[in-house]
Amino acid sequence: MASQREKNREYMLQKILDTARAIMRESGVAALSMHELARRLEIRPPSLYNYFSGLMDIYDAVFRLGFNLWGEHVLDYTKDAQTWQEEIRLSMEAYMLFAIKNPELYQLCFERPVPAFVPSEESLNISRGHLEDFYSHIASLENVIKTDLPPEQVADLVIAIAHGLTALHMSNEPNLPLGQGRFGVLIPAALSVLDKAWS
Repeated sequence: MASQREKNREYMLQKILDTARAIMRESGVAALSMHELARRLEIRPPSLYNYFSGLMDIYDAVFRLGFNLWGEHVLDYTKDAQTWQEEIRLSMEAYMLFAIKNPELYQLCFERPVPAFVPSEESLNISRGHLEDFYSHIASLENVIKTDLPPEQVADLVIAIAHGLTALHMSNEPNLPLGQGRFGVLIPAALSVLDKAWS
């Protein structure tokens, strides 16, 4: 009986998060509300408090989910890279592709669409872990990337370029796939600049 109750609870938690993501995807991340969430789930708003302490707790769960999915996505997308140039190109592509496929997660995890939302320490540790992994990986390429920049700044520059191109793509042509549109085509050009500077 306890096992079935736990399964029912896990099912409802997943349903709440899926519905929250649907609302954020359709109406914007800041549009999420307990009232609209309850309406779509066809339950009374107070029932949501059996699963989450409030709206910010739901945002935190989605944030945590986003970074867990992000980590899996990047590892899978970049696993076949043979050179640092391929590694950086695939990392930039992974960033943009994640945003195109999961615009609500991209906004919540990598922008600040809800000023009042502050991720929990548990959730921040997941995002920090991914950043530290990227720093460590770039540090391992220190002998082949020819630059006076420390590895952390190399990584931050790659992140800044990837985010800039992705943010502009999502602001102007979010429905176009990777490799298309005014900014979606610029990843190879950005890599070419870095290649010339660091080879």
